[in-house]
Amino acid sequence: MMMILSTDKQQIISRDSIKKLLEDKKDIILSDKAIDEIIKILEEKASSISKYAVNRAKNKNRSMILKEDIESYMLESGD
Repeated sequence: MMMILSTDKQQIISRDSIKKLLEDKKDIILSDKAIDEIIKILEEKASSISKYAVNRAKNKNRSMILKEDIESYMLESGD
């Protein structure tokens, strides 16, 4: 699956996606502002990972991002 990150402030991750992630938590209600904050954090993290992976691939003279590029970010950042 390919995901293209936009440069504008339009949300990439939908509110419905966040609600689905938590659908088994029937006793918890998320406010729209809480969902928006989760989306904001996830999109910022996705952007950071993507930028890192692009730079790493370029530094290794590749035109393709590999799983190892993402794993390298996770190791380096401690996430």
